[in-house]
Amino acid sequence: MILGEIKRYLRDGNSLRVSRGIRDTAYRVLKTREQLEAEHKEATIQKIAEAMQVREKEVVYALDAISDPVSLFEPVYNKSGDALLLMDQIFDEKNNDEVWTEHAALAEAMSRLGEREQKILFLRYFEGKTQTEISGEVGISQAQVSRLEKNAIGALRSSITADL
Repeated sequence: MILGEIKRYLRDGNSLRVSRGIRDTAYRVLKTREQLEAEHKEATIQKIAEAMQVREKEVVYALDAISDPVSLFEPVYNKSGDALLLMDQIFDEKNNDEVWTEHAALAEAMSRLGEREQKILFLRYFEGKTQTEISGEVGISQAQVSRLEKNAIGALRSSITADL
């Protein structure tokens, strides 16, 4: 079985295995598109789906399944003719390298704090509790919570800037 899978992989040369049913649907989509174009009709996804009597979602899914994968480092061109990488066009502000680096630096800096300071910062900034609520939970005065919070934030700042 393993030898058969290796032979199939080498024969097909595909990096992803697409089920036979999806491939069959994709080839039927291509054939239907050719027929519509031969009749001089516009071969939209909607018209292909109607001709095949399937949902539009299935047509799109099947075509995506047989399309060749594209490298993120594939050059694309803009109006001025300058080459840009596909990676440059796809940007996730929430999950970029800078955010990951900041999270790692913050986690490292937090691990250097004492347990009580970590708990105060967690309750204050992750659970959104007030200093008065934290003081009741931790068993110290609100003024002490304020002082510990201020010192912990200062320690975080100095730790992060020292690492950078």
